[in-house]
Amino acid sequence: MTQTNDNVKLATTALLAAAAGAGLSYFISSRREERRERSPSITNLNTRTTSFIFQDPDYDIGQSAASTNDTTVLMPHSHEERMRRRIAARMTIEDENSQPRESVTVRVPATSANCGPGYDCIGLAVDLWTEVTVSRADKFEITAEGEGAKEMPKDSSNLLVTGVKAAYETAEKPMPPLKYHVVSRIPYARGLGSSSAAIVAGIIAGLVLAGHRLPVWGSESLLQIAATIEGHPDNVAPVIYGGFQIGIHNGTRWVTERVPCPPGTQLVMFIPDFIGKTSAARGVLGDTISRADAAFNVGRVAFLVHALAMGNLDNLKWGVEDRMHQPQRAEGLYKHLYPMIRAAEEAGACCAYLSGAGPTVMALTSGASGDIFTQREKERTDYSVAKAMMQTAQSFGVKGKIVVTQASQEGARVVKVVPPFSSEYITFRDNV
Repeated sequence: MTQTNDNVKLATTALLAAAAGAGLSYFISSRREERRERSPSITNLNTRTTSFIFQDPDYDIGQSAASTNDTTVLMPHSHEERMRRRIAARMTIEDENSQPRESVTVRVPATSANCGPGYDCIGLAVDLWTEVTVSRADKFEITAEGEGAKEMPKDSSNLLVTGVKAAYETAEKPMPPLKYHVVSRIPYARGLGSSSAAIVAGIIAGLVLAGHRLPVWGSESLLQIAATIEGHPDNVAPVIYGGFQIGIHNGTRWVTERVPCPPGTQLVMFIPDFIGKTSAARGVLGDTISRADAAFNVGRVAFLVHALAMGNLDNLKWGVEDRMHQPQRAEGLYKHLYPMIRAAEEAGACCAYLSGAGPTVMALTSGASGDIFTQREKERTDYSVAKAMMQTAQSFGVKGKIVVTQASQEGARVVKVVPPFSSEYITFRDNV
């Protein structure tokens, strides 16, 4: 009898548990259905508004991102997947800050391209800045002050204007008459990316004035515009993003990646008084190179990137060696190049190379910590390297100046705009 009662109790318990489980499943299913009915679908969002984030066709915002059944675990490095999900969950964007502006000031850094063997694919942002103000006006005008103001084109051939035109074409809006004012601190046509700085400054200014925004994740649209104008990404990428940048074309679009810049490094550059034309610097290069020279450069580029990534400063001097463009330019245009590189390295520089197409020679030194004017000079090598580079220049009868600065981890940015983006609720950096 006791066994029979126990069996009855077990059966009753099982029935009650099954009933509770069925009730809980029905409740969860009902709540899920209610949420679906309350939440508009992505398709409905697209039909309700014309404001959406455009994505490159090859950058799928994701079935997985939009799916409620996605259980993929995001790792700390899964930035692309995280952005896909963010875009899929938030297709619409607020348009208050997308209105056209009356005036904008953009700050852009100098750059040092090639860095030895990284011909047309590696570049570094330099802490020298130019500010460009573009304003709506009754008639076209360009004014300039500072470095290279006299040599700078004052007509529509100026690459600053080219950048603005490209921005308005991208926005599919007519370009109004504009006034340009340039405060240049980047030496003009000296191998420090003055042309790329002008292109990027123009694009950014044009986009802000037109009230148009571009996607970055999965398309890097600003980079596409700038690199298409320039023809290669080694200057425009660091202008946009700052730091050391590697840029390639993957067959569909331009893509970039950042390489770490070792802490404590400084940039010591000898800037000649004469202009170096990129066309002349490319003109001395041959159309082909030998297999041995190609292998040499491939190895040096790998060594350079590894040295930067690992912070191995001793290997930088091997990493910046080149056979693709520096020997030809040294022989045809810049006799002072290799003697100056040797002098800089013997004086304590980690490495030295021809900056861009020249004529500037760039040296990297180490040991800086905090404000250098409160640090003992013997802990650094910038002064001795600068002195050695200048003595070499004088021995070759090349006039110029030495500038000591550092790499910039920051790229171009808007520093002033009318009307401002800041409001009574949100204050952006520098109250922009």
